[in-house]
This record gives sequence, C-alpha cells and structure tokens, in this order.
Amino acid sequence: MSEQHLNDGGDENCDEQRPKHKLSDQKRVTDLQLATSPNNNTNNNTNYHLSIMHCVSSPPSSISFNRITHSLRPPKQITTIQCVATTNPPLTSSGGIGKSRADWQSSCAILASKVESQQQNTDKSTDADQITVVNGHTSLDLVPINKLPKPLTISDLSPSPSHGSTLRVAYQGVPGAYSEAAAGKAYPNCDAIPCDQFEVAFQAVELWIADRAVLPVENSLGGSIHRNYDLLLRHRLHIVGEVQLPVHHCLLALPGVRKEYLNRVISHPQALAQCELTLTKLGLNITREAVDDTAGAAEFVAANNLRDTAAIASARAAELYGLEILADGIQDDSSNVTRFVMLAREPIIPRVDIPFKTSIVFAHEQGTSVLFKVLSAFAFRNISLTKIESRPHRNRPIRLVGDENVGTAKHFEYLFYVDFDASMADVRAQNALAEVQEFTSFLRVLGSYPMDMTPWSPSQ
Repeated sequence: MSEQHLNDGGDENCDEQRPKHKLSDQKRVTDLQLATSPNNNTNNNTNYHLSIMHCVSSPPSSISFNRITHSLRPPKQITTIQCVATTNPPLTSSGGIGKSRADWQSSCAILASKVESQQQNTDKSTDADQITVVNGHTSLDLVPINKLPKPLTISDLSPSPSHGSTLRVAYQGVPGAYSEAAAGKAYPNCDAIPCDQFEVAFQAVELWIADRAVLPVENSLGGSIHRNYDLLLRHRLHIVGEVQLPVHHCLLALPGVRKEYLNRVISHPQALAQCELTLTKLGLNITREAVDDTAGAAEFVAANNLRDTAAIASARAAELYGLEILADGIQDDSSNVTRFVMLAREPIIPRVDIPFKTSIVFAHEQGTSVLFKVLSAFAFRNISLTKIESRPHRNRPIRLVGDENVGTAKHFEYLFYVDFDASMADVRAQNALAEVQEFTSFLRVLGSYPMDMTPWSPSQ
C-alpha cells in the first residue's frame, strides 16, 4: 500500500485551513500566558508536543511546552509557559496531543488567542456553558435560548485533560438537531457537545475535548453526504459504530401563529426538499429559505420573535425553543432514515460472534477493469457489499491517457468508498483485502464496527 499518494487529504485547501507560522532561528520562541489549574504540579516536566504543519515539502517544525491543565473554563491562576522550538519529531503522549496532523489547530498562536478570549469571559455566568445531557427518550424542560450550549468553533479547540467517566460526544448543529438525537440513541446519557461545523466535531475528538463524534453519512431520500466522506479521508479517526435514525419533521412557529400568517419557511436544504409536497398540500406556497441545520432554524425563529416565519425541525427542537407544532410528520416519505457513524481516536477490536460491517476506501490507476477485480475479490468469498460510493480524487482530479489512435484523453481520478458485511476478524475479509491491495494504489480501512440491528418501521 502506498498511502502517501493521498497525503491523507490534508494538503488540500491548506491556505484556508492551516495557520502559517514560521519559527525563527533562535531557540526560544515566545512566552505564553496559559491558564493552569491552581493545584497543578509545576514540577511535572512531562512534555506535550504540537506540530505546526506547513504547505511545503519540508518536515514540520515542532514546539514543545510543559504540561498544562487547560479546560473550557479557565481558572483564575495564570502561569507563564515558555515555548521552545525543537527539531525532533513530535512525540505521542498519554494525553493524546501531538498524535495527528490536525494538531496545527492548537499552535501557540491559537492557544494564546483562546486563553485571552476565555479570560475576558471568565466573569460571565457559567449557566450558558452547561452541556446538555441527552438520553434520546425523556422530554426535557424548556430551556431559555441564552442558557443553551453554544456550538464549538475552531477557536474553542484547545488541549483538554482527561475528564470524568461520562462519555462526551461531539455533533454538528445546535441542541435539538437530529445529530444530537443520534448521539443519544448510540450513547444514552452521554454529554452532547454541539459544534458549528462537521470538521470541528472531528477536531474535538482529535484534541481530546470529546470521546466520540457522530457524523451523518447518508439519507434514504437525499443520498450520500459527500462532504462528510471527504472528512473521513482527511482525518485519522476510526468508525466504531453506526446508528440509523428515523427523521420525523414538524412545522414549527411561535405560539399563537397560524399558517395563514406565514410568509416563509426556513430549514436545512434537505429538510425543505423532503417536505416540499406536504407543504404544498398544506397551502403553504410561500418562500423557502435554506439555513445550516433544522434545529438552528427553530432557534432563529424563537430568538428573533419571527411571527411570519415557520421552521422545519424536530419535536424536540420545538420543546427546547418554546415553539408550537403547526403540523406533525410533514416529510413526504415516511421511510425517511438517516444513517450516522460514530468516530473515535482508536479502533475497536473486531468480533465474529455479532454482525459486523467494515468500511474501506481505495484508489486505482489502471482503468475500470481493476474495479471489477476489486469487487470480484468480495464476490468470490460470498461477502455482501452494502454500499459503493465514488468520489473524484481531489488532489489529482484528472488523469491523462495516451492512445496513438485517438490522441490524449482526460479522465477523472476516483476514490471508492465501500461498505461490506464482514468483520476484520473474519478470515474471508482479511483475504479479500489482501487481494484488493494487489490491484489498488491506495487502500485504507476506515473502521470495522457492529451493525445497527435495531428493528425499525415507518410508524416510529
């Protein structure tokens, strides 16, 4: 396998995603004011390491700094940490920092700006910072909007020490989102951490702020969510589980508002498309406006007291934001299900005593016949493929093919994402992947994990 062909997908759009830092020739770089715990042992010289990745071919520089205890709520005591440039490669510590390519997000510049912003907010009420406990079943009391947890942003990502035993699950969206419900279904009574972007949820796990991330990958009506497949390749998290969540849309508005008063309806683009026929039947031939997520649409209506606007979201979002349900179950197709995968820093141990699914991604450079050979490796061993998805190779989108008869042709280079029903502990799967490796230029196992076998019916 030559995994270096893809560069983990991490070099693309690097000018937009990676901070550009250059270390001076002198050894000492800078002094940072970092928040530390009052009972922190200053004699502990255990080092953490951060890698500042550049969009160049030269090896990355490194910065090491003494152990700090850093949390989302910095304590009062401040100590000076001196950053020292090193030429050795980053070490992997038990705290997890310095383990992946995403650690550039925690460079000294980001940490310094984060600490400064946290110190400015230290005296604010901590009620708004509380993380919602999700169980997926019990109804929650109405919570004021200003006391709901705000989604994490990239500037919120900083090294965090190990926490208690409660599992923390990052998801994209705001409280009331379907991703939050999926997190509660997969991990009852978990601490759900809202993030403003899917990539921030990945980074929260990589930086030990969260233990898991929940990621929607496909919908029974809307198909695959291609952006998230790209993120699976770019980051080094492992799929450790899946959950299938029935999507139940509701039309929400402020109390006392009737359908005749509405001038527009807002929601996620897929939610609007999934409810188009029902909205027409309800006589709502009004403006449709797309926003980032369904629960965010409900929050927007409530926060701005919009009496001419309705939102398409879940019943839980209506309860959280104090909205009334004007119409329930407005999705055009009752068989509307979204599949989510659970991501972790480490893979789980595969088993053969329960149904397992394995997800892989591969690339080839020898034409379409190679794809047939790859699929045959599974067919000959009676392994069922449940999904195959092709995505253009973003680092090398075009391949030139010369032919003396027709000249030079341009073809797209593709990556193939495949799910198959077998565990990596199964000898058949091991032999199939060994054969696939012979025909591919790149192969990576995204995860081998238990299948979601929960019975489901449209009435749920």
